[in-house]
Amino acid sequence: MKRLKLFPKIFLYTMSIMLFVVVVTHGLIYLLAPQMQLALSTQDDVLVSIRQEQFVTEAVEKALPISLICSLLISVVCSLLFSKAIADPIKKISASTEQMMKLDHGANCPIHTKDEIGTLAQNVNDLYSNLLSTIEHLEREKDAVRDMEQAKVDFLRAASHELKTPVTALNATLENMILGVGKYQDYATYLPECKEMVEQLSGMIHEILETSKLNLTAEPPKQVDVSELLAELCEPYQLIAAAHQITFSLDLPEQFSAVLPVGPFSKAVSNILANAVAYTEAGKNVSVYMEGRSLVVENECKPILDDEIRRLFEPFYRPDFSRSRESGGNGLGLYIVDTLLTSMNIPYSFAPMKSPPGMCFTIQL
Repeated sequence: MKRLKLFPKIFLYTMSIMLFVVVVTHGLIYLLAPQMQLALSTQDDVLVSIRQEQFVTEAVEKALPISLICSLLISVVCSLLFSKAIADPIKKISASTEQMMKLDHGANCPIHTKDEIGTLAQNVNDLYSNLLSTIEHLEREKDAVRDMEQAKVDFLRAASHELKTPVTALNATLENMILGVGKYQDYATYLPECKEMVEQLSGMIHEILETSKLNLTAEPPKQVDVSELLAELCEPYQLIAAAHQITFSLDLPEQFSAVLPVGPFSKAVSNILANAVAYTEAGKNVSVYMEGRSLVVENECKPILDDEIRRLFEPFYRPDFSRSRESGGNGLGLYIVDTLLTSMNIPYSFAPMKSPPGMCFTIQL
């Protein structure tokens, strides 16, 4: 019985029970019927008991085979119907679970009843749905981790390349000074240049270390007055703009609240403001204002082509017009902005303006 499938097992169990009931019932009839007495009434109202054992026994013996055959047929039919009603839903659930084992997204257990079997089918469907969701989530996490690891590798390669040039230049200058080669004997001229190279390297290393820490710590978001925060962030850049004869206009509502991680958001906005001021010529304008729930930073400059814009967010990339580190920075500003805003799930856009010509950075809060 243990090796039988569900349908024959249910059929045999049901058939055995029904046959047992039929046999016991007919056995009791066969044994007890001859013992029954018939009571007849006479004209003198005298009860006369006549034992009819032989008559009843013969009647039972004649009727018993027909009764047994009919009972057997009824038992077989009822057992088949009952077994089919119980086994079919379970067989369908089993077939569906085989598809689920193959991670077929279209697999589903049919639910035709609201009893325990229907509940089982619903539970299996819910369990499979949760399993698929978990697998999809894990796949997304795996892709994100792979992309993050690849980004780290690319960043380290770019960082090593960027550090290689100033280190080589510094080493060559110092070596020529030690050997007293030609003009490098003038220590008063080249020692300050070496100091500038060291300061440049120090700044680059600091930026690289800060950038490498961006994804290591997560600051919890909190309710913050964006208008007040932006006023504080813009203050130093207003002074820098004034020193370079740049008009810096700030137009913010009295109060604008949002739930943000203050540190990363401030870092991102500071980099955007620094770029806006750095790439605006004297006599031009930098504007910071709110448009609905969007923060807009505009600066008048030569618009950047779309193909160039895509590369601006790569680490250490500087446009052709600002390849030098003195004017173009380290090429990490917009890379940091992209990393921070992406980690905070804050959409943004960076696009050229036609009138007046320039660039517009929009952050959707």
